[in-house]
Amino acid sequence: MCQIEGTKCSFLLCLGMSIIICSVIYLRTRAPTEPKPLETASFRALSGEFKAFLPGLDRGFKWHRHDSQAEQLILNSGLQCSDLTRHLHFITKPLSHEEVDYPLAFILTVHKELGLLVRLLRAIYMPQNVYCIHVDAKAPLEYQEAVRRLVSCFKNAFLSSRSETVTYAGFSRLQADLNCMTDLAKSKIGWRKVVNLCGQDFPIMSNLELVRYMQSKEWRDINMTPGVKQPMSMRHRTQLQHREITGSHVVRKGQSFKKGPPPHRLQIYFGTAYYALTRAFVDFVLKSPIAKDFLEWSKDTFSPDEHYWVTLNHIKDAPGSHIDGGWAGNIRAIKWRDQEGRTHNGCKGRYARDICVFGVDDLSWIINKKSMFANKFESKTFPEALDCLEKWHRNKVLNQATVPIEPSWLLTTQSNSSTEYYNSSAGA
Repeated sequence: MCQIEGTKCSFLLCLGMSIIICSVIYLRTRAPTEPKPLETASFRALSGEFKAFLPGLDRGFKWHRHDSQAEQLILNSGLQCSDLTRHLHFITKPLSHEEVDYPLAFILTVHKELGLLVRLLRAIYMPQNVYCIHVDAKAPLEYQEAVRRLVSCFKNAFLSSRSETVTYAGFSRLQADLNCMTDLAKSKIGWRKVVNLCGQDFPIMSNLELVRYMQSKEWRDINMTPGVKQPMSMRHRTQLQHREITGSHVVRKGQSFKKGPPPHRLQIYFGTAYYALTRAFVDFVLKSPIAKDFLEWSKDTFSPDEHYWVTLNHIKDAPGSHIDGGWAGNIRAIKWRDQEGRTHNGCKGRYARDICVFGVDDLSWIINKKSMFANKFESKTFPEALDCLEKWHRNKVLNQATVPIEPSWLLTTQSNSSTEYYNSSAGA
């Protein structure tokens, strides 16, 4: 009998301990996950060249950066969107009535370097605007998920409803923009003009300056598509048929594969792939039989985005057309290799596909150029150039604001222990 009672006590004791252990495990799994704390910050001195752009930076200023990657913050499931946008220093309120009255639309085509995208988006982001982000279908799944998570935190930003596998100089690059245009045309936000960007762009003008530039006497209700009649050296692009090797490159089919003339007796122009277009012109592009026929004809051309927009903008009856525009329009500050010594003093970074990847010593040229945007930047090769330009740009944006500045909007804050300023840019 005593043995039975002992066995019963042991069983009840084990049962009780099991219930306690299971309860603890259950409660821990049910408890909300706390956001991971930001990693310990590191410091680095501002370059001497940068000090010329920001008055007062002459007392040993340093950057204060978090080493945690943007991916870690964005994919942290326990981090609420309000915390994420605060940590990444997004501006969350309109800075002036003038900007509210003239909302802009942006198309961003991206495929790599999430940190660069974060910095570009927070530089151009304003809550009254609207943003369509096209992520290349061949981008890594982790990257696609991170962008999706970031974009989900903004009511006025969205991913393109259709994703292309983008090929350099291929029709897919043009199609990516058109996919976003189709989505933007349905937006309830009354945007006035649309600007397209790539992931290696960065703004020079503030949003307020963009609004004023677009509404200037020269550009009010006018499309900006810099370009000229197609020169002889570029005619092979549209006179011979080309084939896109998906996600890789574009090849010429051969000298015998010649194209017929463009539809509707259009005069072909050659120019930049980047633009600022009125909403009425976008509707024309999406609905006009002329635009649709020209798009179909352009499918087997080389780099069609460099002739499509500028050619349509030279149609007299197109909304906002600019017949005699030439290369007018400060769309991009770019240092082309073949223009060295004529339009610029050489690339201080490095050339990639004959375009300068900017270094710190290129910044004075960029700023004095007074273009809307500059291209191109690499965060790994020349991180100081983007650090400096980003700080310069955010200072300008906040100095132009007509509303109280919130602490999280600052990329730099003053230290309590010294006169140094710190950059708490977790997305950098």
